[in-house]
Amino acid sequence: MTAAGVLSTARLWLRPWTTGRDDLGRLLDLYGRDEVTRWLGGRPSVSPIELVARWAAVSATGERAGVWAAEVRSTGVVAGTILLKPLPEGVGEVEVGWHLHPDCWGHGYATEAARVVVERAFAAGLPEVYAVVRPGNARSLAVCRRLGMQPLGRMRRWYDVELEVFRRMAPAVVE
Repeated sequence: MTAAGVLSTARLWLRPWTTGRDDLGRLLDLYGRDEVTRWLGGRPSVSPIELVARWAAVSATGERAGVWAAEVRSTGVVAGTILLKPLPEGVGEVEVGWHLHPDCWGHGYATEAARVVVERAFAAGLPEVYAVVRPGNARSLAVCRRLGMQPLGRMRRWYDVELEVFRRMAPAVVE
């Protein structure tokens, strides 16, 4: 971890999204692509500026939540969004998620970024983290497996659609 709200991996900076021209352009391009939004239930219903504001509010709630732009260190290109946020209408359950631009698929960025976010969640005291994936999203299902998440089956628990649910428990603390 580096500056407040910024996480790092070997190849990525995870930093807040901004309302700067470069970030907003990339955000519009990412969430304007059918090959991305088909797995998210559609395009965002708010403007990019409102989306960035909402994500900032999530990040301001503390170490147990956040939404980051995953920026490739070597190029400065934002690969996509990484999130750690409460599941809707849950009882404290938190999900990890990733939305990557197609030009950044297949490089392991989602797994690398999600891994550091899950580690942050456990360090902040979360006992478990969930991932919810639309059936058929082979890339995200593979990320869940690479993260060591256990499949729990299909559920409609948090969203009004059947999703594949995965969970990873915090490692046991040995004293």
